[in-house]
Amino acid sequence: MATTDASAGPLILVCGDDEFSVRQRARQIWDQWCAGSSGMDHEVIEGGAATVDEALQRLVRLREAMQTLPFFGGPKLIWLRDATFFGDDRTSQTAAVTSALAEFAEELKAFRWEGVRLLMSAGRPDKRRIFFKTLDKLGTVQEFVSLADDRDWADRVETEAVRQFKAAGKRIEPDALTELVARVGPNLRLLANEVEKLVVHAGHGAEVTRADVELLTPLQKLAAGFALGDALGRRDLPKALRVLDEELWTIRAGVDKKRSEIGLVYGLISKVRLLLLVKEIRRMGLVRPVRDFNAFKAQVASVPEGRLPADKRYNPFLGNAYPAFQALSQCEGWESAELVRAMEVLLEANVRLVTSGLDESVVLQQALMECLARPDRRGPKDEG
Repeated sequence: MATTDASAGPLILVCGDDEFSVRQRARQIWDQWCAGSSGMDHEVIEGGAATVDEALQRLVRLREAMQTLPFFGGPKLIWLRDATFFGDDRTSQTAAVTSALAEFAEELKAFRWEGVRLLMSAGRPDKRRIFFKTLDKLGTVQEFVSLADDRDWADRVETEAVRQFKAAGKRIEPDALTELVARVGPNLRLLANEVEKLVVHAGHGAEVTRADVELLTPLQKLAAGFALGDALGRRDLPKALRVLDEELWTIRAGVDKKRSEIGLVYGLISKVRLLLLVKEIRRMGLVRPVRDFNAFKAQVASVPEGRLPADKRYNPFLGNAYPAFQALSQCEGWESAELVRAMEVLLEANVRLVTSGLDESVVLQQALMECLARPDRRGPKDEG
């Protein structure tokens, strides 16, 4: 059960794998409760539990808090904060914890809530459990899913970044905002950390620049996979070679076993293909470059129905529109013939990686240099 006002009921669970939003919302509810209570009976119980015994101890303490009458006449407010044993990890799935939570669920059904309010915050819960189903029936459940599963994650991250900079009395340049979102990825908790660093760095200055973001904000793992394609899209050869070197080190060191040299080529091919599609849509007059993501989304929404294919392979505006937003400004620096040539170079590099004994770094470096070389720097054409 969910309500529009999640602070209304006496039993509330705020949960999900969007850690930042869970903590922010739980804190908001708790502060609302405390502000509306003149009593002193407020108890916060830390819910982190690395072992079965610790999980059971947290539940014992929670029961004791619920059964202890308020001393000062006001309501008894209890917050089980950041509980880690409601999910599907090893500790949570043990028979002892599962049974204890089922027993607690039965107690909640019979509990008299006069003068008691219970708030629980946790990660993503196991919704198959009796415990969760009971909470969902008796109280209010607010779930915040990971932004990585949200097609509009970039919009949410951008909006939250602007809000945080405004609250700190700062502005951020549009290009800097785009760069910040690309580097942070769908992670609001990390965004808050990076905004705080940028605000401190800006000092008395009123505006955060792209140079500030590039200096202070590292590429996160989820965003790093797009860094090479982004450098190619910007025709920034020094950065592309630097990122390539970092990616190859990650692959060879075994840091991320899902990455491979072939995967890097596929990523670059996808980027060039996106640039070609967006450039054609730009030529059709359906969109034009803008510096604000919301303005771009408004353009996409105004594209007449039927003007673009319904297949995601040929319509870059379906799904997450943020990569297309970046590509729209980047494709201005490319001629269509250059992008076609880049696609040919990358396809050839793919074949060389599979069939030749050449060092992968040499093949990829040569491919990047050929893709990003300006026409007048590719050397004289063969005369035949």
